[in-house]
Amino acid sequence: MLAVALDASVSANTDLPAARLDLSEPDEARVGKVTRPADQFTKAEPYEAMQGGAATSIHPVNGDAFSHMSANLSFVEEQDFKLGNALFRKLWVSSPSSTQASDGLGPLYNARACQSCHLKDGRGRPPEGDRDATSMFLRLARPAKNAGEQAAIGAHEVLNFPDPIYGEQLQDLAVPGLAAEGRMSIAYQERTVTLADGTSVNLRKPHYEASDLAYGPLSPETTLSARVAPPMIGLGLIEAIHEADILAHADPDDRDGDGISGKAAIVRDGSTGKLALGRFGWKAQNATVREQSARAFASDIGISTPDVPRHFGDCTKSQPKCLAMSNGVQPRLGDTEAPSPVLDLVTFYSENLAVPARRKASFPDVLKGKALFYGAGCPTCHVPKFVTRRDAANKAQAFQLIWPYSDFLLHDMGDGLADGQAVGLATGREWRTPPLWGIGLTQTVNGHSFFLHDGRARNFTEAILWHGGEAERARDAFSSMPADGRQSLLTFLESL
Repeated sequence: MLAVALDASVSANTDLPAARLDLSEPDEARVGKVTRPADQFTKAEPYEAMQGGAATSIHPVNGDAFSHMSANLSFVEEQDFKLGNALFRKLWVSSPSSTQASDGLGPLYNARACQSCHLKDGRGRPPEGDRDATSMFLRLARPAKNAGEQAAIGAHEVLNFPDPIYGEQLQDLAVPGLAAEGRMSIAYQERTVTLADGTSVNLRKPHYEASDLAYGPLSPETTLSARVAPPMIGLGLIEAIHEADILAHADPDDRDGDGISGKAAIVRDGSTGKLALGRFGWKAQNATVREQSARAFASDIGISTPDVPRHFGDCTKSQPKCLAMSNGVQPRLGDTEAPSPVLDLVTFYSENLAVPARRKASFPDVLKGKALFYGAGCPTCHVPKFVTRRDAANKAQAFQLIWPYSDFLLHDMGDGLADGQAVGLATGREWRTPPLWGIGLTQTVNGHSFFLHDGRARNFTEAILWHGGEAERARDAFSSMPADGRQSLLTFLESL
């Protein structure tokens, strides 16, 4: 990997650091040693079970496994975490209302609370049977039409361009007196994949439509991208990974010829206006947990914050009735519906949801699966471990050995997973490598095993077989394994 040259190139254009300046020479040597890829698989690595470092939750495994706070928070911070939890769960209401600190919902929205999408702080799912689509939504966007719009994307002024009527997201709910925009319709087409040993696996390819549209048709140029809500664990630790360590894995031109060309998502930080490294969201479109939270308030719930002061959420100029509805701004509380204390506490809560400890990390079958995971080349993108920066904003996240299993870069995942929707530097075929920590507890916490950005995969095997593009070699390695090898690799994933 040509890390130094690549870092220098990115840094020259973005002011991002090309090297870690937070470490002494002895620290740098320690970090290099402890983050070196595993080369033996007869026993667990030191501290491997503590996926979130000292912040790891060691509570008993149950349905609340994703909802515990970082284990190393102070007593005062525990209070802030609990207050943030209450606000994360709060149901917002339409305005005007007697509950003035809780009104301002919508007018168009997808959920009334953060917890509605991130149920138990876990993974969303597509609607199956009579289930609603609260934890899944359709992003709406079109590409640049002309040189001026392309220049705006290139300058990181915008990520893409919303539908002229329906905005950046299809809202399937609305306050009384206003029609919801429409609903998401999904049709699946099944196809069979045959593995090397003759095993047949059915994959389902979704087709999405925006139906029952209340305000006219979508623009013919608008693309639809379905997204499920991702798990909330470990976000503060991810933000505390030093930019240089993420950039060290980038190889956008595949100069080393390994077929993997991870690309850094450079975005403009909404709070500072500076260019930053995107690391949150399915296409790494947000640089910080705070920005991710503020944008979700605006787009999902229709609540304005100091960082995204859109009192009318995703209403557009083509929806005058929506823009004429009352909002929930209370001057005595601030000039937004969720003033600074609310956003601060929700951000703190989101940053400090603990990663659960590994299970069975030293068991022989798990170690065999880990060896196969490495042998298939999965760690090239699902980078196992990092040491967070010493100068992290919160000392609970500072200088921790963590195991997220992600490089947080954009990768071309092939035609099968392509959504055709560009987001900033991410093309319609590119996705951020999602972290794998906690993935084995999805069934325990959320009662399902739907994976990938739109939940099309019904289990780990289907999720792996959907990998294409840069991940095709790893997928084929899995397909070629004997049944007991595949099961060992899946057992390893279940232990994360």
